[in-house]
Amino acid sequence: MKKVFLTTLILLTTLAAVADEVTFVTSAPKAVVVNQQFRLKYTVNRHNVKEPRLPQISDFRILSGPSRSQQSSTQIINGNVTSSQSLTFTYILVAEKEGEFTLPGATVSVDGNEITSNKVTVKVLPQDKANAARQSASQGSRGQRQPGNTSVDIAANDLFMTATLNKTNVVEQEAVLLTFKVYSAVNLTALNGKIPDLKGFQIQEVELPPEKEWQLEHYNGRNYRTILWQQYVLFPQQSGEIEIPSATFEGVVAQQVRPIDPFDFFGGSNYVEVKKELRTPRLKLNVQKLPSGKPEGFSGAVGSFKISSSVSATELKANEAVTLRLVISGTGNMKLIKTPEVEFPEDFEVYDPKVDNKFSLRTNGFSGNKVIEYLAIPRFGGDYTLPSIKFSYYDIASKQYKTIETESYLLKVEKGSNEDNAAVAAYVSKEELKLLGQDIRFIKRGEAQFARKGDHLFGSTLYYICYIIPLLLFVLYIVIHHKKVAENANIAALRTKKANKVAVKRLKVAKKFLKENKKSEFYDEILKTLWGYMSDKLSIPVSQLSKDNIAVELEKKGVEAQLIAEMNNVLNECEFARYAPGDAGEAMDKVYKMSIEAISKMENSIKR
Repeated sequence: MKKVFLTTLILLTTLAAVADEVTFVTSAPKAVVVNQQFRLKYTVNRHNVKEPRLPQISDFRILSGPSRSQQSSTQIINGNVTSSQSLTFTYILVAEKEGEFTLPGATVSVDGNEITSNKVTVKVLPQDKANAARQSASQGSRGQRQPGNTSVDIAANDLFMTATLNKTNVVEQEAVLLTFKVYSAVNLTALNGKIPDLKGFQIQEVELPPEKEWQLEHYNGRNYRTILWQQYVLFPQQSGEIEIPSATFEGVVAQQVRPIDPFDFFGGSNYVEVKKELRTPRLKLNVQKLPSGKPEGFSGAVGSFKISSSVSATELKANEAVTLRLVISGTGNMKLIKTPEVEFPEDFEVYDPKVDNKFSLRTNGFSGNKVIEYLAIPRFGGDYTLPSIKFSYYDIASKQYKTIETESYLLKVEKGSNEDNAAVAAYVSKEELKLLGQDIRFIKRGEAQFARKGDHLFGSTLYYICYIIPLLLFVLYIVIHHKKVAENANIAALRTKKANKVAVKRLKVAKKFLKENKKSEFYDEILKTLWGYMSDKLSIPVSQLSKDNIAVELEKKGVEAQLIAEMNNVLNECEFARYAPGDAGEAMDKVYKMSIEAISKMENSIKR
């Protein structure tokens, strides 16, 4: 009892600690249709809470609410207790006019504290013209039974796909966003296809959420469920008018079909899968050449960029490494930016720069940082200047070239203790640097091994042995291979040889059913084992097997009559026990043992 009390106390304490933080959240659809109902929800992670105080809600009419619903859950995994509880207040609203409106947060009192939920924005769409027309037509024909729609065709304006560019006039290397969007007024269940090859572009696909979310949108007088299907960022590599060809997709729609039987008073309907081809329109993009007057060092960077630099040390000794760090940040075609060259002093040993791309794809290009580290080692003492690094790019906003540069650095290098034979410092990337300042490395010490001039492997005893051994192995392989082929060619003999192995495998399956007390499956497997064994052993097709011809073939092979009778007895026992009343487990165990014993005796008898 004491243990139960302590466990309960710990659990309640843990739950109270977990539930310390209070959250109060407003949720509503992003888009609704005018004069149609929708739900406005306020959710708090407590149970004993009074009804929230709603703000003044204009442009919407509250039809009902609030209705209360609460949820709670507790999990104990490896001693860790996690719990959650929530109370949701739901109101039914209707929008009275079109536009975009903000619903302010509600206020609720929790433990004496006033908490206000977040605001939400709801876009109210006009009514669908097609639905309004259908409703008007149905009202005009009220009182008269219609046969229903029998067509499975899908209208072009019920399901289609668009392809759009966020820009139509750009310069070379300027990022362009290509978007494929689906508009559906039907039950679309699947969509397959891919974009065609786009020549003249470097293409990067925008990663969209794996679970695509449908949104409501008013388009050309109708309300559609829409979804962003694919997005690509294109970097044009050439100037001129570039055409983006049409893409073809195949949609699968669950279409409702009503019967045309006028005597069908129940108005039944069926659903069929209808495939519809969706083609996006062709698009044209005007790409202008980059203007003349490119600055020296321009390598094709287009976008908006900044540059900064730092140095690992300004005072060091000869043969010690110094790292110059350059950071190019911004948005544009960062993946195509070439690494700027740095003019180090002649007395510096310079290594290939290390480049770390810390940018990601956005809808307006790559955004982030490109970090470049230059490693250099001064070999002699003195004062040196690391010059500033210039970076030129074409700025899209101002439509002109810009050149930005870093500051220069003065390095004071002291003379090393032994400039001629000093080991250099380790590089920041942990890569091993070579040892300089020495003419000879890795001198081999110890006694030298000499060989007599003119001694070669060719013509020696070892040379001929290396030829003879592989030849003998090849001959042995040919002999064994032909023997195996001859054995496998005799299918009947092969089946007879493997009959016992196959039976043993099947008996293992039957034993599994025996342990699981699956009566029907056990007897099926035992019968397959016995009949299959006799078919393989006697080379009789399964379709021609019978107890009589088994007995005849066994007599021909010299099997004793007693053993033949015993095999027939096992088959009869198996067929009888399958439907006999009584202890199923005992009967199954008996049949299993009899089968093993009969196959074992038969195997020994036929081998003799």
